[in-house]
Amino acid sequence: MSDDTQARIASAVNAADVLLFMKGTPLFPQCGFSSRAIAILDRLGVEYATIDVLQDAAIRAGIKEFSDWPTIPQLYVKGEFVGGSDIMMEMYETGELGELMTEKGVAQG
Repeated sequence: MSDDTQARIASAVNAADVLLFMKGTPLFPQCGFSSRAIAILDRLGVEYATIDVLQDAAIRAGIKEFSDWPTIPQLYVKGEFVGGSDIMMEMYETGELGELMTEKGVAQG
């Protein structure tokens, strides 16, 4: 993968407090896991940005190398990789995801 792709990913991750790499968009998620990830973020009431990996093959491949995580969606909070939808769901159910947002200074609604 190109350094340019890694730089684009790093820039995006650092630009948003909460960033979800997903398949599709928040209004039209293209897989169940992305849909679940959006639902969790919406329930937390946090502002978040998304990147649709289906629109950019380099990002789609590159994000897996960037995080060393094989699946999408991928959640980043304040530049830190959190995990995919299963981890998000588990953390949401235990309250850990909300605590992480609070620790990182991300406002919740």
